[in-house]
Amino acid sequence: MKYYNTIVETIGNTPLVKLNNVNEGIEGTILVKVEYFNPGNSMKDRMALKMIEDAEARGILKPGGTIIEGTSGNTGMGLALAAISKGYKCIFTLADKQSPEKIDILRAMGAEVHMCPTNVEPDDPRSYYSVAKKLNNEIPNSFYPNQYNNPSNSVAHYETTGPEIWRDTEGKITHYAAGVGTGGSMCGTAKYLKEQKPEVVTVGIDTYGSVFKKYKETGKFDENEVYPYLTEGIGEDILPKNVNFDLIDNFVKVTDKDGALMTRRLAKEEGLFVGWSCGSAVFGALEYAKENLKKDDVMVIILPDHGTRYLGKIYNDNWMESHGFNEGGDFATARAIIEGRTDDELFTLKSDMSIGEAIQTMNEHGIDQVPIVEEGKFVGSVSDSKILKSLIENPELKTQPIEDIMDPSFPFIALDTTVDVMSTRLNKDCKAILVRDENNKTHIITQTDLLMSLTK
Repeated sequence: MKYYNTIVETIGNTPLVKLNNVNEGIEGTILVKVEYFNPGNSMKDRMALKMIEDAEARGILKPGGTIIEGTSGNTGMGLALAAISKGYKCIFTLADKQSPEKIDILRAMGAEVHMCPTNVEPDDPRSYYSVAKKLNNEIPNSFYPNQYNNPSNSVAHYETTGPEIWRDTEGKITHYAAGVGTGGSMCGTAKYLKEQKPEVVTVGIDTYGSVFKKYKETGKFDENEVYPYLTEGIGEDILPKNVNFDLIDNFVKVTDKDGALMTRRLAKEEGLFVGWSCGSAVFGALEYAKENLKKDDVMVIILPDHGTRYLGKIYNDNWMESHGFNEGGDFATARAIIEGRTDDELFTLKSDMSIGEAIQTMNEHGIDQVPIVEEGKFVGSVSDSKILKSLIENPELKTQPIEDIMDPSFPFIALDTTVDVMSTRLNKDCKAILVRDENNKTHIITQTDLLMSLTK
């Protein structure tokens, strides 16, 4: 009889599949490694099992213990499978931007799930990083794998994913591309491939709102690069130890919309029902391939997970429409709007400026909404309507600092975000959005700018 003793024995040896349609016009062979063939439907199964087995070997994880991890969902699933096979309990912390399907799946696997706010600093006690660490300190006989800094994460891919790609391409691989989140799959695999063939080019896929690309290119951690984004599983607001920038030759950034639309194309045109970051990886890799791949080159792209995780989001037409992620259309981008301006000086107010001084400054420059800065960082915003309302309620506020009445900071968006997506970000509570150009200069975009772009 041929069978497996536990489900985790089926992890690995996922297939390479050739792309035939979404890569039209691009030279070379484009292969995708379809990781949803793992039992937990994602590549995270590999490193989840490795982290647990290494912890057992070191005596860190003992019988009857509890595994506690901060996850975007897929690592939790892999840990849950291993825990079931080995008799452990699981507690997971997730940011509240994660899809409902991921949460439901983890609970179905017997895990306890704690939801945490997305838009907080990593060291904020409410973040899913901090809550996981706190629970680990409070619960006896618990183990916090910490996938971001645990070397077993990268080792798992060095020992399995890299050798599988090398074997299945018969060493013909010339380019390797993957989304970068914790860094394990990108760097563990890249390390193995470069040891076999140093000239293999590695391409990391990043998202707007993440620090990786800027850090690779400048060596500086720029907090101004960090802002909320929707894509799950790639990009970070921290620098995980598993991200070895020496092993990543190039970075390509992808917008939420481009990643979402490519994900849907992979399902419709290739029969690959995959997750959001898979679409981001393919879109970014193909953008690189258009200019760099030659006829005899072979590129392999990692597709991390399965589409069932995103049924309520990118595979839901109503959700896509509500976020402006509509297919088709020829809308202008933030880049086009700011490039079309003749005068584009960004006026800001300091947080300690008085409300009276703010009124005077806004009147002098004819502006009705302004970002608030403190020591070079955007910390809030204010509009003329907010000032008027505040002064009517309490005229004595005129001498108080503007920070006393300011609203949250205007959100940042990607440079190539289209007008239809930008329109979903602007409402009565958000009067403007900010965008940085390639020279790191910040620009403001208002509803008037969007209307003007539609009339050109």
